Amino acid sequence: MVQVLVVDEDAERRSGIEAVLQYLEHPVVPVDRARAGEVAEQTSGLALALVTADGGEEVAVRSLGEASPDLPVFLLSPEGFSSPAPKDFSAEVLGVLDLPLRHTQFTAALRQALSHNARYREHERRPQARRLVGESRPIQRVLDLIEQVADTDASVLILGESGTGKEVVARSIHARSSRRTRPFVPINCGAIPSELLESELFGHEKGAFTGAISARQGRFELAQSGTIFLDEIGDMSMHMQVKLLRVLQERTFERVGSNKSIEADVRVIAATHRNLDAGIRDGTFREDLFYRLNVFPIEVPPLRDRPGDIPVLIEEIIRRIEEEGRGSVRVSPAAMSCLSAYSWPGNVRELANVVERVAIMCPYGEVQVENLPKKIREAARGGGEPASPTRGASEATVNGAEGPLLPHVDWSDEGLDLKDYLTGVEQALIRQALGAADGVVGRAARLLGLRRTTLVEKLRRYEIDRP
Repeated sequence: MVQVLVVDEDAERRSGIEAVLQYLEHPVVPVDRARAGEVAEQTSGLALALVTADGGEEVAVRSLGEASPDLPVFLLSPEGFSSPAPKDFSAEVLGVLDLPLRHTQFTAALRQALSHNARYREHERRPQARRLVGESRPIQRVLDLIEQVADTDASVLILGESGTGKEVVARSIHARSSRRTRPFVPINCGAIPSELLESELFGHEKGAFTGAISARQGRFELAQSGTIFLDEIGDMSMHMQVKLLRVLQERTFERVGSNKSIEADVRVIAATHRNLDAGIRDGTFREDLFYRLNVFPIEVPPLRDRPGDIPVLIEEIIRRIEEEGRGSVRVSPAAMSCLSAYSWPGNVRELANVVERVAIMCPYGEVQVENLPKKIREAARGGGEPASPTRGASEATVNGAEGPLLPHVDWSDEGLDLKDYLTGVEQALIRQALGAADGVVGRAARLLGLRRTTLVEKLRRYEIDRP
C-alpha cells in the first residue's frame, strides 16, 4: 500500500478525501500546509502527496519538494476552481486531479506515481556522478569558484588541458545551482561534423533536409530550464559561432527548417582545451562570442601542478571501481611514490586508466612498482632502470629528481658522517613529500610509506614547518 499525504486547510474537505483513500485501503496522513514539509521529511517507504489547489498550494508544493525531492505530488482541483498547470510549480508535480476524488482517477495517478518512483530508484542505483576531489590549493581554489558561481545564471567558461575534469566541474556547478532538478545536457562540439551541429543544438523539423524523416528536439530544447554544457567550444566552426552568439544574445532559437522562435531558458557552460585568445588573434574564434561565454572563467589545473592530490584521486577511482562491482585493489607505498612522481600528460583521465588497468592485473591484491607501466617506472627513476618493488618507499623519488646515494667526498678528510648524511636525506625527502602534498601531512605520510603519527613525530623532532 502507498502512504498518501493529504495537504488541505479545509478539515471537512480533507475528511472526505481521507474516506475515499481509506476505502481503497491506503494509509492516510492528513496535514495542513504549514507542516507539510516536516511530515514529508519523516515519511518513509513509498508515498505520494495530494495538495488541494485553492490559492495557497505553491508554498506547500515548494515545502514538500525541499523536504522530500523524490515525493510525487498531485494537485487536487476543487469544483469551480481553475488550478494552475503542474509546470508552474515543480518538476515533482505530476498532474492535477479533480475533486471530488474518484476511484478511477486516483488509480491512474497511483500508477503514474509508482512509475515515477521506479525511475527515481533506478536513478539512485546508478553509479554516482564523478566528484571533483583534491586537497591541494589549486583544486581548492576551483571548488571555491564553483561555490561562488553555482547559484547564479552567469555563463561559465572552463579552461584546462584534456583530461583535467572540465565536465566534472560543469556538473558540479549544475548540481549546486537552482537548476539542479532540471536536465544537464552535454554536447561535444568537436565530435560532431559542422554540417550536423546546428541540428544537434537546435533541432529540426520534418523534411528540413534529406534524412529528416521526423521532427527532432535539439540539445537546447532538451536542456530547457536546466544547463547545457558545450564541451570543446574552441573547435566550433565560425558559421556555428555566429548562430550560438545570437542565441546567447536574444535567448531564442529556431529549429532547422522552422521560423518559429523558441525561448531558451538555459544556462550555458562552455569548456575548451584551446587557447581562445590565440584563436581570436588568428581569426578562428569570434571575440564577441568569447566575451559572452567568458563571464566567469574557471581554469582547471593540470595534474602535474597538484601531485599531492594523486593519492586521494587514486582512492576515489578505486572507490568508484568498487561501487561499480569491478573489483578492488590496493596500492603499495612504493608504487604510490612512483605514481606521484609521474607528470601525467593525460591528467586525471590517464591516471584513471592506469588505476583501472592495475585493478585488472592485481584483482583484490596490492599493486607493486613492477605492476606499473614502464614509462611511469622510468619517470620515477629519472629515466633509469625501473625501481625494484623490494626497495623501500624512500628510495623512490617523490618529485621526479633523485640524488646520488653516495655524495662526492674528499677521501683525504675523515670521510662521510653516514648518520648525519642519512638524517639530511630523510629531512629532504620529508620536505619534498610535504611540498608534493601541499602541506597535507596525511598525504605526505602516504607518499613516504609512513604512519601519520610517525611523520608528525619526525616533523617535531626535525623542527620542520609545513609549507
